[in-house]
Amino acid sequence: MVRTALRDVIAHKARLLMTALAVLLGVAFVSGTLVFTDSVSTAYTRGSERSFDRVDVRIRPIGTGDSGGTGSLLDRRLLDRAGALPGVASATGTVSGFTALAGRDGRMLGDGWATMGANYSGQPLVEGRAPRAAGEIAIDAETAARSGYGVGDTVRLSVSGPVLDGRVTGVFSTTDGNVAAGGTLTVFDTATAQRLFAEPGRYNHIDLEAAPGTSQDALRRQVERLLPYGSEAVTRGELVRQQTARNAASFSSLSQILLACAGVALFVGGFLIVNTFTMLIARRGRELALLRAVGATRGQVTRSVLAEAAMVGLVASAVGLAIGAGVGAAVRALLSASGGLLPDGPLVISSATVLVSLGLGLGVTLAAAWLPARHVSAIPPVAALSGAYTPPAGRRLVVRDSIGAVLAATGGGMVVASTFADGGGTAALDEQEALLGLGAVLLLTGVFVLTPLISRPVIAAAGPALRRFGVVGRLAGRNAVRDPRRTAATASALTIGLTLITALSVLGTSADRTIRELAGADYIRADYVVTMANSGSLAPDAERRLNALEEVVASSPRRETPARVDGEDQAVTGFDTATIRQLVGFEFVEGTYAPGDTAVVDDVTAAERGWRVGDTLTVVWPDGRRGTLTVSGLYRSAFDRGVKVDTSVMDPHLDRIADNQIFLKTRGGTSDANRRAVERALGGSPAVRVSDKDDLVKQFTGAVGIVLSVLYGMLALAVLVAVLGVVNTMAMSVHERAREIGLLRAVGLDRQGVRLMIRLEATVIALFGGALGVALGVLLGWAAGELVSTTVLDTWSFVVPWGRLALVLVSAALVGVEAAVWPARRATRLGTLEAIGAG
Repeated sequence: MVRTALRDVIAHKARLLMTALAVLLGVAFVSGTLVFTDSVSTAYTRGSERSFDRVDVRIRPIGTGDSGGTGSLLDRRLLDRAGALPGVASATGTVSGFTALAGRDGRMLGDGWATMGANYSGQPLVEGRAPRAAGEIAIDAETAARSGYGVGDTVRLSVSGPVLDGRVTGVFSTTDGNVAAGGTLTVFDTATAQRLFAEPGRYNHIDLEAAPGTSQDALRRQVERLLPYGSEAVTRGELVRQQTARNAASFSSLSQILLACAGVALFVGGFLIVNTFTMLIARRGRELALLRAVGATRGQVTRSVLAEAAMVGLVASAVGLAIGAGVGAAVRALLSASGGLLPDGPLVISSATVLVSLGLGLGVTLAAAWLPARHVSAIPPVAALSGAYTPPAGRRLVVRDSIGAVLAATGGGMVVASTFADGGGTAALDEQEALLGLGAVLLLTGVFVLTPLISRPVIAAAGPALRRFGVVGRLAGRNAVRDPRRTAATASALTIGLTLITALSVLGTSADRTIRELAGADYIRADYVVTMANSGSLAPDAERRLNALEEVVASSPRRETPARVDGEDQAVTGFDTATIRQLVGFEFVEGTYAPGDTAVVDDVTAAERGWRVGDTLTVVWPDGRRGTLTVSGLYRSAFDRGVKVDTSVMDPHLDRIADNQIFLKTRGGTSDANRRAVERALGGSPAVRVSDKDDLVKQFTGAVGIVLSVLYGMLALAVLVAVLGVVNTMAMSVHERAREIGLLRAVGLDRQGVRLMIRLEATVIALFGGALGVALGVLLGWAAGELVSTTVLDTWSFVVPWGRLALVLVSAALVGVEAAVWPARRATRLGTLEAIGAG
């Protein structure tokens, strides 16, 4: 039976080519994504391990990362005490923070990566000397090579305030993984670094190297006895894992998108495989029946077909894996070439990648071929040999349609039910998302099961248009519904891709409209919002500089610090409540701002925590001091949620003031002159971003557009596989109807008429799948939007992009026309007498 399966694969290699290609494409994207992720992750891990060669334990503030944030800083006394521990070989205090280093063209070096500055802590110099005084810096060797800077050059840089000039006194080598990934590291003398990033005599973190014979865990246990409130001790292993995760997080979304779209392509390919094997087996009915007649069992016939599918799936998966390795390397090179520098490292093809890729390709192929194999093995040999056997499909179709109706009704009900949230909050949102996801899966499954039933009336509706083509049009319409299951499987493959594309189009257009309406509404009242390019903290004196401008009539900072509110970790945000009403339009549902130790809370957080106006909240600030806050108001916000207090309540508990945003109202509103005045007050730093309302809208909509473009591109793979399915179906349909086509030619239908008939048939099937996809996509897009409006953003605007949807349908028609080119050409090449004698 294995030899029989091998012979059949060779005999039908042309017909199986489309199936192999569908599997190959899906596996190539899966393996390419895994290779890309593994390669980058391995390179980051190695770089991170080198970054902490001389660090066994790090002491740092809790919850603020290594930069220190606005939490408690570490002092010299702790450094001395830690260094005196018996298990410590050396102790180094480090001060670090965002530092934008300008290239010779004035643009920021390492844009998009960690552009950091720190105090000199013994990095090995390859040229020059270490910085010793203010105005002196040293740069890493990779940045020096990329920028062309060397010892003696003057470099423009910015920490969080005005542009500074630093003279390069040295170039050093470093194993910092961020530098290897395209970032920059600029070092200062310790006093200057403390002034720029912290406070005199304070550090962001303290690095300890263990003495011989002392393990990391043992050293950490020693250190934990010294820790002040709000700090923690972390071992090198944990530091490596955290840095690797932070570095790789930039690509996690891309990897997930690639894998999801590859999964869709494999799922679509399943329909193509089912169609291919169903038609191949139907053509070989007598051959398989003869095998049964000479002694082959039903199980042997089934296994023969599955062996044939396994050969196709295994070869396609192996080729897909090889191509995927190239795809992974190409994606990595493309990202590096586009400016997203990645760390150097080998191309990693792990055993898990090989097993997953081959397992997916082989599994999908076998699963799709199992049903046709089982069906043919159930046909009685004598009936199949005589050609008179007709399976009792009536009962089976009734059962199928009943199951499909139940699934579609249940799924549709769950989709609609997911749009009715019961009060918001994270838990409610998770429940609604799960309900929507499960409902969408059931709905799509139910519709696919019902597609044979739906196809007849829907395609019949195209009758008037087809009749305009005369007899050829009527024949095309009848051929399209002659085998409803085959038509359904072909159309469903196209439906999947177009459903997702339509849903994304609806969501993207609705999100764009919503963002523009919100920006035009009363939420953002400020003329300008000042931020850092890396979303970090602005200079401590930035607000003072801006308030000194005669153009500024009102301002408020936005600063955030971690705290514990009523026993749970909660970020607390500070504003100037005296001016914030002029700058940000929070919609209060109850109460408002009030003087003193009070707070306003968004209604979602309040509902989750059970807080009401007038409640007293216990707060533990970053310095360990306790306090109370009285809830004076509940507000509703689409963007900025949480606990908000006046800056005067927060500031006494912070070691340093760090604003991540400053809102400005200027005299005369937005203008080029006002923008230039604000930029000049901040020193003209390229690291500082001054955004008006239009800029903020572009930032949001631009991000949405980029994500949608990537998704559209990836989902095009699923549509490509669907096109292969249409081509395969039409080619096999032409082969099955060779005698019929010969008779049509004999009674006067010319070659052009045959080509038109095949193309019209393919176009009708493609339009059916496209229309079904558009309808389902609009429904799912509406449901997702309603979920957003009831749980996250109550101002969501549902928009149907009619122009795009029309383009989707036109594209579906073109898919049918183009997919029918090769089958139609093949049909016209059939000789009339040869075709009549076929079969």
